Amino acid sequence: MEEDDWILIERAMQGEEEAFSMLYKRYYSYLFNYLLKLTLDEQISADISQDTMLKAYLRLHTFRGDSKFSTWLISIASRLYVDKIRKKKRDINLMKQMKVILSRQLKWKSDQLQMEWSDFFAEFNQLETSIKMPILLHYYYGYTYEEIGEMLNVKAGTVKSRVHYGIKNVRKEMNRNE
Repeated sequence: MEEDDWILIERAMQGEEEAFSMLYKRYYSYLFNYLLKLTLDEQISADISQDTMLKAYLRLHTFRGDSKFSTWLISIASRLYVDKIRKKKRDINLMKQMKVILSRQLKWKSDQLQMEWSDFFAEFNQLETSIKMPILLHYYYGYTYEEIGEMLNVKAGTVKSRVHYGIKNVRKEMNRNE
């Protein structure tokens, strides 16, 4: 570790805000560039860089100096990134589970009301939102591809391919389930 860093760290530990500001200026871009290579997303990289520096500031008293300050920051940033990925996976899995539960509830309600329930609708609910919306707008509400494109701010050709792709996937799943 650079001796200059250690002096700044000690001063920051004693409550000198300017010392931590100097460390922040020195290492923020280093962290950001590391995270940008890792995430390929500027906003996520900026968010995690800021979270890392905040955590470093709040936990500076735990820094023992066994490694470089930059190494300590990278370890904090890496853990924050892994936590973010885990949270995102949990959120995605939770949304999938909610879709399945809601689909089952709708099927049960339709059975209770003696309404016909389409297997297509069950498979349809498993599609991504960007695919479901154009199918719903086109087949259920009767909008043209051009109108849907305007609504969703995409080209009409993109709408048409999403509808085609979605219907194709639903049919494939239905055939697989038979």
